[in-house]
Amino acid sequence: MTENHEKDKLHTGELYLPTGDEIMEEQNRCLELQCDYNATRPSQAKLRQELLQKMFAEIGEGCYIEPPLHANWGGHHVHFGEGVYANFNLTLVDDTHIYVGSHTMIGPNVIIATGGHPVLPALREEGYQYNMPVHIGQNCWIGAGAILLPGVTVGDNTVIGAGSVVTRDIPANVVAVGNPCRVMRPIDDRDRAYYFRQRAVPEELKNR
Repeated sequence: MTENHEKDKLHTGELYLPTGDEIMEEQNRCLELQCDYNATRPSQAKLRQELLQKMFAEIGEGCYIEPPLHANWGGHHVHFGEGVYANFNLTLVDDTHIYVGSHTMIGPNVIIATGGHPVLPALREEGYQYNMPVHIGQNCWIGAGAILLPGVTVGDNTVIGAGSVVTRDIPANVVAVGNPCRVMRPIDDRDRAYYFRQRAVPEELKNR
């Protein structure tokens, strides 16, 4: 079993060993850039954008990630649309691809994980891993402390409540909460009328 063969399995969902020299060397190069990003100061906005362009597979205009960012591959397998915002302590287990649609907001301490390990103890003892991609749609809101597990998809416009654990696909245009995360209700006319409990949306904003 060659190292190149193991590296090929990062994106196939097959079991593989992630500790080969070639994998580790490339991963460490990515982590060096992440270290540089996390060492930037708030006044260095231009440098942050330049580093994100180097770090991520794709990152659109107007994206902002509040340091510190923690990612297994420093964002190397992460694809952001335009205007994505991520608050402090975003953790991306990006051993394979993570896709986040434009204008999605990600709260603090969110974990998006693509990497998993087999349940069978003997395989875990040998260090085997598998990776499944995660897809998040456009204009979503992922609440603080939410965890998205390997292979899940979240549809466009959906809100994932704070602290939720997403173990299966969540459709578009809903509010979903809990552990495991389940659909609570659709996004509906009440959300056009009220933005928080009984606080009304101003008239000039209702038809957006």
